[in-house]
Amino acid sequence: MTIHPRSIPPILRSASIEPAALSPQGEALIDRIYEAAALPELWREVLVGLARFAGAQEAVLIVSTGTQYRDVVTTSPEFDALVSDHLRFPGNVRTERLLELRHPGFLIDLDVVTEEEIATLPLYQDFLIPRGYGAGTATTVMVPSGDSVIVHCERARAEGDFDPQTLATLNGLRPHLARAALLSARLEMERVATTTRTLEALGLPAAVLGSGGRVIGANPSLVAMMPHTLSDQPSRLAVVDPAADRLLREALTRSGQGSERAVRSIPIAASGERPPVILHLVPIRGAAHDVFTGARFVLIATPVTAQDVPSADVVQGLFDLTPGEARLATLIAAGDAPAPAAAKLGITPSTARSVLKRVFQKTGVSRQAELVGLLAGRALRE
Repeated sequence: MTIHPRSIPPILRSASIEPAALSPQGEALIDRIYEAAALPELWREVLVGLARFAGAQEAVLIVSTGTQYRDVVTTSPEFDALVSDHLRFPGNVRTERLLELRHPGFLIDLDVVTEEEIATLPLYQDFLIPRGYGAGTATTVMVPSGDSVIVHCERARAEGDFDPQTLATLNGLRPHLARAALLSARLEMERVATTTRTLEALGLPAAVLGSGGRVIGANPSLVAMMPHTLSDQPSRLAVVDPAADRLLREALTRSGQGSERAVRSIPIAASGERPPVILHLVPIRGAAHDVFTGARFVLIATPVTAQDVPSADVVQGLFDLTPGEARLATLIAAGDAPAPAAAKLGITPSTARSVLKRVFQKTGVSRQAELVGLLAGRALRE
């Protein structure tokens, strides 16, 4: 949505409010803010304290990349859902104008919308006010990744806008919130760099990916795979091979929706003198996930260079196969047809065919010849 200057109130009512000295409660909150910089799981607790300090019902921390709201932490799971709906609400000029202004202090609603807009906009009249909200104060902080961090406190419109004294005390906290955001981002970027450096030392090309597969950091070995095998696109890391890229895109989508917790493995066909490669997509979950970098996955590339068929244990690890699937795949790759392989494994031919179908699905091939070529390190043929 385009923001027309004339639609923004011409005077920021809160622009001249200077930071105020902090009370003992505010000083204690500063300590918690810096703890959260190192331990991101503490941010929800910090926001609870911030809401109480500001006389608000709720508070939220939002990380945005341009106009995309990447991560949200709030005071409660219930408020999580409301904030998510609020950010997606059509015509949400409240958040858009806040980001546009980039004011180095806390602002109130009347700094970004007019009284007439509050009285007429569906965002207020149909969404916020009926739910017991509609009066907010917020600030934005830029972090080294180029993202914007919004810190926002919210209460009922009936309670009125936040007064100048409250804004002055919040402005006293703002430098600490900004430094904590910067510190947290830098710590997380160093963790990203350490992860990729460690994998480089082990001889493994690797990258840390953010939401949707965007590259946050990559080691030299993985960068060397560009542009012939991988492509660092603005929105996400892509595979040059269309079939493998489709599998990667599907894996990123499913893992992003929380439906897949296991490692996902994507085979890339050999090309010319380059051997086949297996991409392993490992989700980052729990406390390891930090809102200030948006790290979601570690991607590891394993070239398949050996001409001998790997052992069943290696095949199982490469493709997330069950032990039975790995044993059958190894026999097939060694030259056995499904029936003889079934006899060696003590299963029926129909069971072997069902297991082989699952192996095809997991390795991304559709024929026995392709499976043999993949596991023997030879080029896959259509």
